[in-house]
Amino acid sequence: MSKRDPLKLRLPVFCAPMFLVSGPELVIAACKAGISGSFPSTNTRSIEELDQWMAEISGALTPNDAPWVMNLITHSSYTRLEEELALVAKYKPAAVITALGSPKPVMETVHGYGGLVFADVVSLKLAKKAADAGVDGLACISAGAGGHTGQLSPFAFVSAIREFFEGFIAVGGGICDGAGVAGAIAAGADYVYMGTRFLPTEESMAQQEYKEMVIAATSEDLVISSAITGTQASWLKASVEQAGIDVDTEAPMGRDYSGAGDSKRWRDIWAAGQGVGRSRKVEPLASIVDDLDREYREAIRRFQSMTAA
Repeated sequence: MSKRDPLKLRLPVFCAPMFLVSGPELVIAACKAGISGSFPSTNTRSIEELDQWMAEISGALTPNDAPWVMNLITHSSYTRLEEELALVAKYKPAAVITALGSPKPVMETVHGYGGLVFADVVSLKLAKKAADAGVDGLACISAGAGGHTGQLSPFAFVSAIREFFEGFIAVGGGICDGAGVAGAIAAGADYVYMGTRFLPTEESMAQQEYKEMVIAATSEDLVISSAITGTQASWLKASVEQAGIDVDTEAPMGRDYSGAGDSKRWRDIWAAGQGVGRSRKVEPLASIVDDLDREYREAIRRFQSMTAA
């Protein structure tokens, strides 16, 4: 087991947790293909459904598959956290990624069974707070990411964090091919957080129109705005327009983090990152991982040939 890869992945990639997109089928396909699959707990309507999802994922995977990862909201208003932590203790995902709050509430539970805690961060300020809390890793959301996005480039973010943090770094933001994965690892990251590339897969829960919009889009078809949730995020411009939202005048709707019951109003407002230009068809996730693996190895060989004495 590599010191820098306790998850023992085929490729150092997390299929990032995507709101209303990631479900058991996508998570299982990712793990079977050799990368870590993840999902946000808020994609389930009830704690009973979450239990079913976690049981399905755990039952489908073998020791030969990559481990799965769970994304939990730790915001103080999120009412399901205690029940979700009980399920985490029951099913023991290899890592838990916390979001929208301090990672401290999950540390004892996850570390108790030997799991890793990553904190989702979009700024150096939040990264330092999470590091001080004792997390094992940081999921660094950089400029170019879909959904809630950061402002630093992936390279600048990783470099700055390495000044004070020796733990694991998963970096996301516009990385959509194997060469990008290799570049992120060379720059000091341990893993790449990739979402948009896996959005138009056969296993994704995204609506067909959503998948087709991602395939047709380029980075010029994105809009960065805080008008949807009150926080800067990257959206497919066409979906925002279809929803009748004027991002220049709309008052932020905001999200209620007390549960998943408000998901309907987000079903037709679709997030995507700058990796949209790389997807060309709806295909099995395993095919994408095969492409990423080939591109990653080619990038490593190219680097080695350029640096050979």
